[in-house]
Amino acid sequence: MLAFLGFTTIIVFLVLIITKRLSVMTALVVTPIVFGFVAGFNPTDLGKFALEGLKQVAPTGILLMFAVLYFATMLDAGLFDPVIAFIIKSVKGDPLKVIMGTAILTMIVHLDGDGTATFMIVLSAFLPIYKQLKINRLILSAIVALSVGPLHLVPWSGTSARAISTLKSDAVHIFNPNIPAILGGVAWVLFVAYWFGKKERKRLGIVDFQYNPKDELTEEQHLLRRPKLIVFNALLTIGLILTLMKGWIPAAALFVVASMVALLINYPKLPEQQKILRGHGTNIFLVSSMIFAAGIFSGILTGTKMIDAMANSLVSLIPQQHANLLPTLTAVTSLPASMLFTPDAYYFGVVPILSQTATQFGIDALEIGRAALLGQMTVGFPISPLTASTFLLVGLAEVDLGEHQRFTFKWAWGTTLVMTLMALLTGSIHI
Repeated sequence: MLAFLGFTTIIVFLVLIITKRLSVMTALVVTPIVFGFVAGFNPTDLGKFALEGLKQVAPTGILLMFAVLYFATMLDAGLFDPVIAFIIKSVKGDPLKVIMGTAILTMIVHLDGDGTATFMIVLSAFLPIYKQLKINRLILSAIVALSVGPLHLVPWSGTSARAISTLKSDAVHIFNPNIPAILGGVAWVLFVAYWFGKKERKRLGIVDFQYNPKDELTEEQHLLRRPKLIVFNALLTIGLILTLMKGWIPAAALFVVASMVALLINYPKLPEQQKILRGHGTNIFLVSSMIFAAGIFSGILTGTKMIDAMANSLVSLIPQQHANLLPTLTAVTSLPASMLFTPDAYYFGVVPILSQTATQFGIDALEIGRAALLGQMTVGFPISPLTASTFLLVGLAEVDLGEHQRFTFKWAWGTTLVMTLMALLTGSIHI
């Protein structure tokens, strides 16, 4: 019964946001509460579950709240103006080159395995370009989402770390066999970027113009620029990203301090600071509020044991005579599983069950881990409503979550299928 209610909760939630019957934030809160009552839990229980979920996402919510403020301050101060001008000059108004450049830069930036930092850096640089050239912004969110997928299999990403920890293994046995699959995924993403680029070039043509970010600014935006502080801001941002990658300071605390330093140095006068906060307050609220709403969603599903029940029911569907297909089935379903399970729920709940089942059938348990990483919260995390980064991505790209999911899902699943094929051909997983 709990498994049925869990799947129903997820399906109803997805239907509500895709059909735009409810806002994402409202659906995240209302849907699990309704089905929690249907499952027989009282308000006190659901309140406890929701609070636990809020505690889990609180550091991420604080991180993104102040990260958005930090990069918004850098944008207002003009840190990215030279980067944008250089990219525009290089691509010469060609949508194909812009979209291919988006994919390549995203992959390079995402070598650190941090989706949040990647989204903030890449989107801050490219969104003005897409607006200027009138390229469909859904392509921007899709290409960025697709480009982080294969690179998110690096062993220092949070997702890979979960798989390695769960299976008590190491990067040599989990990551190395998947390298050909990762390369196949990268090739697929570049193909998709080329495909989108050709279509947008045909639709828009190549625009021959000299673009200067300063020409596109309002008078108020000009007043907020701080060209004399660009070196300081660049060094501060590089230091911030380096510290984030090295993990020297907890990310949430790091961005709280960095955003205050950036605000104080660039805008020492109180009225200027208030202007920055008012100007970006709405975006900050939308991003952070959705994260806390997602915490309630995942907290209730976890606390009611719906996620555990869903995991057990999925395993029970596999006939014994087809047990050899378990790694392949895990890989093929890993992308859709991102829409159903949080990374903790999947790698600490589903993967142990699948790996134990595989062992009983004489299959190497590590194949389950390698198969799961081909989609579940790697390729899948930028379209999943269960991760905070997704809301940051769509918020910064200024697109609707439902539209982003509809536009990106088939291409993302294509990445997983290509990587699955490469994994089968190279022996990372077997049939």
